[in-house]
Amino acid sequence: MALETSADKPVPVRTVARLIGQWISRLGRIWVEGQITQISRRPGQPTVFLTLRDPDADVSLQVTCRQSLLDAVVPPIGEGQRVVIYARPEFFVPRGQLSLVAEQIRPVGLGELLARIEQLRRVLHAEGVFDPARKQRLPFLPATIGLICGRGSAAERDVLDNARRRWPAVRFRVEAVPVQGPYAVTEIRKALTTLDRDPDVEVIVIARGGGSVEDLLPFSDEALIRAVAACRTPVVSAIGHEQDSPLLDFVADVRASTPTDAAKRIVPDVGEEARRVSELRARLRRSLTGRLDREQASLDAVRQRPVLARPRQLVDRLGIEVTELLRTARRSLSHRLDRAIDELRHNLARVQALSPQATLGRGYAVVQLTDGAVVRDPAQAPAGTELVVRVAEGKLAAESRGSSVV
Repeated sequence: MALETSADKPVPVRTVARLIGQWISRLGRIWVEGQITQISRRPGQPTVFLTLRDPDADVSLQVTCRQSLLDAVVPPIGEGQRVVIYARPEFFVPRGQLSLVAEQIRPVGLGELLARIEQLRRVLHAEGVFDPARKQRLPFLPATIGLICGRGSAAERDVLDNARRRWPAVRFRVEAVPVQGPYAVTEIRKALTTLDRDPDVEVIVIARGGGSVEDLLPFSDEALIRAVAACRTPVVSAIGHEQDSPLLDFVADVRASTPTDAAKRIVPDVGEEARRVSELRARLRRSLTGRLDREQASLDAVRQRPVLARPRQLVDRLGIEVTELLRTARRSLSHRLDRAIDELRHNLARVQALSPQATLGRGYAVVQLTDGAVVRDPAQAPAGTELVVRVAEGKLAAESRGSSVV
């Protein structure tokens, strides 16, 4: 039942602590899975104190167990190992502290871990987290490279040394975090978020050297995998050796077999790029030279054509043809004019031969009345009629004296 309290009627701390303990004790025994982060053995005491942490969240619980129970676990367990504990929750009233009292402890075996990882891989694959279509391409020459690795680790030296050897001007932002153990996932996610928010960081490398399956478990953690999938910055996975395959390799935009391989993938080799530029310049020079040679040969071929090699020859030939045509035209015109003149003279002669004037020229005359009528009958001109006599060279005035019979 709820306590009826007020500022005037408060309850003592012991009452609240006792009630909390009663409620917690009703939870009963439960199976709990977690990772042991600390084992504290006190000399002369039969009780061992453990810290059990959730690998995917920053949550821990204190666990107490008998020393004989812990020593009986085969194989022996140590810090950083995952276990399954059968325990009952207990609230220690004097200190107001919650803990679990372990009755059974079972280590999570390697086979079971691998089976869980495989099951998680299938689930994430079905969700499309590993879909190649969502992967991003790495920039050719990133301005700043984010590196998540262990502090002073060999992986850090491999990435930095090889990258700077390939491109001396490369810049890094290094986030040193634990890469194994109970706090690895949380710290790696924090570093990943920090680097992803940095606008200067264009690619993020998560690097770690080789190790056992248990050592590489943080890189198969679901929370870390989903955090990498949500990054806007391309992520390169460089975990362990070639044979190691944590789930981070599937979600990363690029998977490098080793930290050294990661350095080769994130920055180009300055010497190789210089050689490539030289080769491209040589190819470009050869291409331009070949193009110029072909164009020069084509131009020479055009210039060697008669129309360009001896341009006056065509003009001269056409000039001769024009001259010949002019001569032909003149001859043709002259012939036609001659024929026309001859025909005109012939027609003129015919006209002249048929002309009355020609008849007059032979001594004939035309007698006309004064009104112009031609006298064809003597009866037309009785005596005293004025007449006009037309001869070849002019006209004469005359008078008729009458007709007579010839």
